[in-house]
Amino acid sequence: MYLRLSIVLLSRTMDLKLSACFFILFFLPMTSHAVSAMGMGYEPKYSEHYKHFDYVNPAAPKQGKLTLMGLGTFDSLNPYLLKGISADGLSVLVFESLLEKSLDEPFSEYGLIADDFYLAKDELSVTFHINPLAKFSNGDAITAEDVKYSFDTLMSKAAHPQFRVYYADVKSAVIIDQLTVRFNFKNKNRELHMIVGEIPIFSKKWAGDQDFEKLSDSRPIASGPYVVDKYSRGKSIKYIKNQDYWAKNLPVRHGMFNFDEVTYKYYKDSTIALEAFKAGEFDFFFENYSKRWARSHNGPRYASGEIYKTELTHKNNAGMQGFAFNTRLEKFRDVRVRRALSLAYDFEWANEKLFYNQYVRAGSYFSNSELAAQGLPTGKERILLEKYRHQLPDDIFTKFWEPATTVAPDSLRKNLIQARDLLTEAGWTVHNGVLKNQQGDIFTLDILLVQNGFDRIVAPYAHNLKKLGIETNYRKVDASLYKRRLDTFEFDMVVTSFSSSISPGNELMNMFHSRSAQLKGSNNLPGINDPVVDELVLKIIQAEDREQLVIASRALDRVLVQGEYLVPNWFINVHRVAYWNKFGIPDGHPLYYEPVSWLLKSWWIKDGK
Repeated sequence: MYLRLSIVLLSRTMDLKLSACFFILFFLPMTSHAVSAMGMGYEPKYSEHYKHFDYVNPAAPKQGKLTLMGLGTFDSLNPYLLKGISADGLSVLVFESLLEKSLDEPFSEYGLIADDFYLAKDELSVTFHINPLAKFSNGDAITAEDVKYSFDTLMSKAAHPQFRVYYADVKSAVIIDQLTVRFNFKNKNRELHMIVGEIPIFSKKWAGDQDFEKLSDSRPIASGPYVVDKYSRGKSIKYIKNQDYWAKNLPVRHGMFNFDEVTYKYYKDSTIALEAFKAGEFDFFFENYSKRWARSHNGPRYASGEIYKTELTHKNNAGMQGFAFNTRLEKFRDVRVRRALSLAYDFEWANEKLFYNQYVRAGSYFSNSELAAQGLPTGKERILLEKYRHQLPDDIFTKFWEPATTVAPDSLRKNLIQARDLLTEAGWTVHNGVLKNQQGDIFTLDILLVQNGFDRIVAPYAHNLKKLGIETNYRKVDASLYKRRLDTFEFDMVVTSFSSSISPGNELMNMFHSRSAQLKGSNNLPGINDPVVDELVLKIIQAEDREQLVIASRALDRVLVQGEYLVPNWFINVHRVAYWNKFGIPDGHPLYYEPVSWLLKSWWIKDGK
């Protein structure tokens, strides 16, 4: 997740060396003095002299072995390529960035590889000073040359194309001296200086004489607390603590990464993996299936307390999950067709019969947050949308969009009648039980799946679509083929999610902007290509304060849901986890987090376990 910040102008002489210090920016009038703490429109939580984050235990013992589950397979040790599937854990355990994001604030970042940074007065460049203590796992000091190399490599065609979208407004990286690097911007972008701080840094020696795009088997040379010890493709990977880890005494790392070893064991099937978990083959299970949570997480070891089952609350922006249409295909280009297929999904039935009423229907691309559209647009939001009135459906201004429901007085029958009428308007009619257009083309729907358990969700949906004359085929494929099909947009419909932070920004370019609609490997799976969406995404990125951000986000939300790019699924505001009784857990929980990353960073093995 990525976060937004505004600007405080920081000035310093080029020889200023501030180790173990940080600068985070917050909304204030232009100033020329450095600040020691920052937050986006809020009083920063941690002062300049903070000792550690509240969601860690500074006295946690450093010991023990952690074993986690990997699902599917992996064939690469390089997480920055389009080709292949990289091993779990690399981004958290092995690679580090210039700055570290706090997990208990909407958007604050603290110095890690960089111990000092400042934004130019014209807002068109940001300069980072590298901590003199920072070094890679091979013992080499991290220099400005390494930072520039990492950025240039990620922006090249050798790396995953998403980086060229995400950092598109960065013109260049320039070495000032051995420990100082400046990033020049093409345009003013109020979050870009912080986004640049999240660039992963790795050594040029990692690639050596190889081309970066062929770098899949070489153990990474990076600066993180762990290194790759051994691995077996598609089966397991083991990380061991770097005993000479350079940042272990910094406040930003105090109390973190407490395991001596971390191993991922891979399982082809999550149901089989659950049985392996109960047998003690690995230590922690993050559950995504309501049926398993309700019925399968039980047994003698749960009853005895050997295994704990709990729900961890969070404040994450839940985003949007749904069955996404590939609008690059002719049959899905008419919004009436997409709405008709959405009307055929009966969430209320599924929630009761399949999900044990654990979920809430997703009706926004910013579910569970203040960024979600509410009621009819008013005030500044309406003024913003009025600029595009001739490009938008009238319903945006007159009717609050909601996903189809079967709660009385609505019903599945009424929804299917409405769906039939919409399909007829779009030129599709039923002949002998088969939906066809005027050219005689048969409407078929192929749903691509990778997760076990989704067939039971799709089957009743397919049954409803059959009543509209639509033959639905769905099948599960292995993870490698699934990724390849998604990267090249070879699907009719796919289950996807659009996750976002409390303060969304540049990541929206890779989800919704037309620039990513045809970009292989992008997260814009529906192929959204709308000039109004493009402009609203930019307004979010360029928002000068929280109010502008919220207004633009709600406006974007309205336009996206009216576009009917997917059949909305559901969300939940807790993390469902089970784990063996071997862990110590900090008293303070973060607010915005994923459970596995928090486990890796903050939990520890209790004595005697």
